[in-house]
Amino acid sequence: MSDGIGSENVPQAPAGSIVVGHDGSSDADYALATALDFAEQLTAPVVVVRAWSIATAPKPANWEFGYVSSFAEYAAAVQGELVRDTRAAAERHGTVPISFRAVHAGPAKSLIDASRDARMLVVGSRGLGGLAGMLLGSVSEQCVRHAACPILVARPPR
Repeated sequence: MSDGIGSENVPQAPAGSIVVGHDGSSDADYALATALDFAEQLTAPVVVVRAWSIATAPKPANWEFGYVSSFAEYAAAVQGELVRDTRAAAERHGTVPISFRAVHAGPAKSLIDASRDARMLVVGSRGLGGLAGMLLGSVSEQCVRHAACPILVARPPR
């Protein structure tokens, strides 16, 4: 596992890897499980990407009222949360090399930029049920339109 704490400049995943977006939701867990299943079969590494902003970042461990945490402390908190959120899935696929990228940028931009040379990009779909559930979310739609690699929108069975 490697670190990939970033700011705006989104580091590209290694060529041939599978990139998966993870925002902490159950749909993202399904996308991660799907990506790890593919990676195991293809013997490909996985890069798990989480986009973040100060508004969405968890409080750093040293946060206290009146203290202004640094950008690096917020980035480390996001990275730590990402690793914790995905630990169980990673342990179930112990042979798959996994790295993590906490990227300070919008989710669609983060995933599109990170997956430029990837073998595949896997994203979750936030189905809303009924007619609305048949539509793609804004991030998955942007990825489908602009990703340079093949993309899989993983939707769990409802």
